Amino acid sequence: MSDIGTGTRANTGVSTGSAQNRYSTGAMVFHWIIAIAVIANWRIAAVAEHASETDAAYWMGHHKALGISILALSIFRLLWRLAHPVPAKPNSYATWEKMLARTVHFIFYVLLIGLPIGGWLGVSMFGGNVDMWGLFTLPGLPVGEARGTGKAIIGLHKTGGEIFIYLIALHIIGALKHTFWNKDGTLFRMLPFGNPNR
Repeated sequence: MSDIGTGTRANTGVSTGSAQNRYSTGAMVFHWIIAIAVIANWRIAAVAEHASETDAAYWMGHHKALGISILALSIFRLLWRLAHPVPAKPNSYATWEKMLARTVHFIFYVLLIGLPIGGWLGVSMFGGNVDMWGLFTLPGLPVGEARGTGKAIIGLHKTGGEIFIYLIALHIIGALKHTFWNKDGTLFRMLPFGNPNR
């Protein structure tokens, strides 16, 4: 039985307001796994770019497999988000900050889904496939060989990845600024601890 009007749940010590201001456990899990995977894949691509031809092929194999994994996780995360309402932005956010946050999150989803598909498409145009760490192989998309177009798509894929990293940095700076400067609990909304109350 809950204590109606007090903002708490009896015998739990969990604030109703706190629960409403925090993302669901599923959203947290998807967020942090995908974040780690994206940053790891960025570094793998950087290693491959400066490696010998043989080593580059090895590292790019990991980059492609992890990219497809990120694609799958991102689709599940999007489905989860559609089924689970997200907490409202803190009242301390200015209107332009709310608009910027929504825009950046929208772009994140576009890149999380578009970059892996673009990479897969580019590889397919070179007649390649994606080896998922020896577990199974994803065949190339049925687009036919078109190396010139494939090279252009891979170039766009690389540019998109660089833009993504800058947006991630902006996202991190914004979360830290709100959490430790504005003290509105922004970071703790995506963590199972701390005070997310605004």
